[in-house]
Amino acid sequence: MQPPLPSSSQSSLTNALQSGSGSGMRYNTMLQQQLQQQNSMQAHDSRYEYTNYQNLVLANQNLMQQQQLQQAKKINSDQLAQRSLQAEERIYALILDLMNPNLREQALLELSKKREMYDDLAIILWHSYGVVSILLQEIISVYPLLSPPALTAVASNRVCNALALLQCIASHSATRPLLLNAHIPLFLYPFLNTTSKTRAFEYLRLTSLGVIGAFVKNDNAEVINFLLSTEIIPLCLRTMENGSELSRTVAIFIVQKILMDDAGLVYICQTYERFYAVTTVLNDMVSQLAETQSIRLLKHVIRCYLRLSENPRAREALRQCLPDELRDATFAGILRDDITSQRYLNQLLINLLGN
Repeated sequence: MQPPLPSSSQSSLTNALQSGSGSGMRYNTMLQQQLQQQNSMQAHDSRYEYTNYQNLVLANQNLMQQQQLQQAKKINSDQLAQRSLQAEERIYALILDLMNPNLREQALLELSKKREMYDDLAIILWHSYGVVSILLQEIISVYPLLSPPALTAVASNRVCNALALLQCIASHSATRPLLLNAHIPLFLYPFLNTTSKTRAFEYLRLTSLGVIGAFVKNDNAEVINFLLSTEIIPLCLRTMENGSELSRTVAIFIVQKILMDDAGLVYICQTYERFYAVTTVLNDMVSQLAETQSIRLLKHVIRCYLRLSENPRAREALRQCLPDELRDATFAGILRDDITSQRYLNQLLINLLGN
């Protein structure tokens, strides 16, 4: 920045201008240039200082917003921790209510609703004193109502809430082996052996299948061996024949999971009787699906046939007994939007026909 002209220079300039001398004119021009340069630099400095001020204000605002956000997060975190603690305390209170026969029904209902909300519920249920015994007691208590069929909707709902908690235990990797080693699934087999089509029995079978489905969902060889040794397949086939669409879907899902295991495929294809029992039910389902056109069931049926076709003996038999509906365009409409199932069906036909 240029310093201002001293007063003596300004006086000389004034005199020169008054005298009209040429040197005064030149000096006037120089002075004007210096003044313009000085004003320009002062304006630049002002803009620079104002910009710095604006940046400082924005930085302070951002800092305040970050502090407010951190404080809000801390408050939310504290609130979530408090709610989590309250929810956990509620879980323990409900488990204590299971010990009281007068409070048990409501406790079963509330706990079954919370099984998807609390990750460690399965561990707490298994390791809480007497809980699994109480669940088994609830299951066994309805055995006398199975034959002759006398199961009411109220009794069915209560035992299904107990089964839902068993499904929670079966779904957790830490408690699933413990439940299996205790042979708990065997207590559900009488429910799968029922044939009544009332809503109470259908709900009971569906929930029982859900527990078995939780066991097979993770492709565990130990689970498959246990189910094969306890003859689960005939019980699933019965449901696939007579159950509702939802129950049939869960039942065929279990059969499919067993077939996907090498031991399961060998077991079913080991004797003609087992292979015939499975394919007869599958063939009947295909005939029904030709009318209902349910893709939810059809995709599992196709997967079962495809897996069977990977066994040499079963492949030879399927060349003779595979339903015509799977060979022609009967299901082309519903398979159009399911590329995966369509690809499985094409692979099945290639396995059987060779092209």
